[in-house]
Amino acid sequence: MSNPNLVIERIRQNKASSKLWDFPGGIHPIENKSQSNSKPIRTLNLPRFFYVPLVQHSGFPGELIVKVGDFVLKGQPLTKGEHYRQLPVHSPTSGRVIGIEPYVSTHASGLSEITIIIETDGKDEWVERQPIEDFLSLTSDQIIQKVYEYGIAGLGGAVFPTATKLSLADKRCKLLVINGAECEPYITCDDRLMQDCTHDLIEGIRILRYVLRPEEVVIAIEDNKPHAIKALEEALKGSNDMFVRAIPTKYPSGASDQLIQVLTGLEIPVGQRTIQMGIVMHNVGTAYAVKRAIIDDEPLIERVVTLTGDKIRNKGNVWARLGTPIQHLLEQVDYQADKRFPVFLGGPMMGFILPSLQSPVTKTVNCLIAPDHFEYSPPELERSCIRCSNCSDACPVGLLPQQLYWFARAEDHDKSKEYNLDACIECGVCAYVCPSYIPLIQYFRQEKAKINEIEEKARKAEEAKIRFEAREARLQKERDARTARITKAAEKRREDVANEGGVDPVKAALERLKAKKAAETVPEAPTDVQVKSNCEPDNRDVMAQRKARRLAKQAEQAVEKSENIANSEAETAETDPRKAAVAAALARAKAKKAAQQAVEKSENIANSEAEIAETDPRKAAVAAALARAKAKKAAQQAVEKSENIANSEAEIAETDPRKAAVAAALARAKAKKAAQQAVEKSENIANSEAEIAETDPRKAAVAAALARAKARKQAEQEKKQLGEENV
Repeated sequence: MSNPNLVIERIRQNKASSKLWDFPGGIHPIENKSQSNSKPIRTLNLPRFFYVPLVQHSGFPGELIVKVGDFVLKGQPLTKGEHYRQLPVHSPTSGRVIGIEPYVSTHASGLSEITIIIETDGKDEWVERQPIEDFLSLTSDQIIQKVYEYGIAGLGGAVFPTATKLSLADKRCKLLVINGAECEPYITCDDRLMQDCTHDLIEGIRILRYVLRPEEVVIAIEDNKPHAIKALEEALKGSNDMFVRAIPTKYPSGASDQLIQVLTGLEIPVGQRTIQMGIVMHNVGTAYAVKRAIIDDEPLIERVVTLTGDKIRNKGNVWARLGTPIQHLLEQVDYQADKRFPVFLGGPMMGFILPSLQSPVTKTVNCLIAPDHFEYSPPELERSCIRCSNCSDACPVGLLPQQLYWFARAEDHDKSKEYNLDACIECGVCAYVCPSYIPLIQYFRQEKAKINEIEEKARKAEEAKIRFEAREARLQKERDARTARITKAAEKRREDVANEGGVDPVKAALERLKAKKAAETVPEAPTDVQVKSNCEPDNRDVMAQRKARRLAKQAEQAVEKSENIANSEAETAETDPRKAAVAAALARAKAKKAAQQAVEKSENIANSEAEIAETDPRKAAVAAALARAKAKKAAQQAVEKSENIANSEAEIAETDPRKAAVAAALARAKAKKAAQQAVEKSENIANSEAEIAETDPRKAAVAAALARAKARKQAEQEKKQLGEENV
């Protein structure tokens, strides 16, 4: 049911006939309100130090605009925000900022939070103010902005930013409800405010009515506050813009959904807000704070707090500055400290035990209870659930607390949400009626916190994903735009060149690249041999030539190595003439070995060329010619090196002149003979292969095989001869 017209119809029926409805469940606990509602609101002495937390509302902290050492005046803003969920906080007095640091919070956890510490100067000097007499001189938007700037939040417990609620309800409000029920036991701050500040309260309600423009305004008060009801009815005599409605005393009739159900008989659907039905609700303390902000130009820096319990002698309600240490308040009302009994913040149903009395007063603090042994007993030991259904029968929202209890213990978050845990108003009725003393409300709060944490992580992950995808899309768009610009510029340059009769630079570059590649693929022709062939060289020709060159180079390196060894031995022989004969013999052996290696290298060259001829007979002539040239060159180098080695032997033998001529002649003859034989054999083999390949390319494979056999046989004979000579 979400019909605003039906809401107006029901509230007018209530106004005409005083008809009320009821909500399911609920309880009637002992009230204990008479302890503190008999005395007017008092003002206490100020403490020396104030502790002002940055967050005192259901939102986010604002940005600091003061620093340590700054002097501040009463009512001066200490923070600022960018939106309505960042309510600013103000200085409760004049003094100096002596610290901005973590300090114990006014929370059940007792965790620390960033707090502004102010040392008062005792003057309590106000910042410059500009009060007005008639709020009608301001527009609705100006009033909402001022309500935000002056830090006003809901003082009924939820501390939801008032400016946010006013802005969301613009042009949709049909019914304005002022909540003065104050259903929880012990608390009487709203009761005394309605009695002591009646006219200011009504002025604040009229300001809210001016902004929201509702069709009806009702002030709902439980019938256990007869003095407050009487005071408001007398103040509203002759007025028809609002009316007072007394409702039956039943806990939790002060909850927003239950109060609307009592006044209209309509139930707020799960997941919807009251504004969707055209209803806006504000606490009486909030309406009074709005009046002080708009008319008196005073930000929210104090509120009414109930101080009660048998451990407090001077019970009552006091004006408490925000930031006042709770210990300071209790000391001024004759609190009898006793470690056996805790101090409660809030009422006995929804309140909690304060971890530290040094925590400051905030916008959420409406009552402090200091009980003795007649009012308080240690919690009973938790027992197993007996499925008695007392909790579900008393639940004003119609939930199944016993099922939610099992889901909360098992951390089954999906089931908890399925059974509408978020609809729980945390009134504490289920724990109050539980015969097993199960602290159900604590389990539900913990489960809600875990679910909120999971959802917050999921929300942040989704936001991060969206930011990443947006960034990637932006970078891709920039890359595409850059590519398009480059392409467009290149096309424009080509068009300009074409129009001027020139050559397209891109095509010219491609032609140059193709020409360069074609030039790199042409093999180098040998300088000492002219080869005529109709076959085009391919990769195998190039590889064969490279292999032949590599083998020839290895033969040269072998000869050089032998020459180096002979030279080193000759140098050694010069220092010792008796070793001349030995050095000469070693030199001869090394020379023979070098000649033998030259023969083997020439054989390898011929073999490599023959292998190429087998795979492609048509290239036999080219391969044979290259083999002849390389073999001849390698043999000539071998002859030169062997002669050098022989000469070195002759130099060594100078120490014995009679043997010099014989040793030198023998060394030169043998080296020359071996080299000449190697040259002749390699030339014969290569010539035979080339002739066969030139006359009949198809016989190239056979010729190559025969050439390898002959070369191998010749090499064996040379080895044998060298062996006989060494003997």
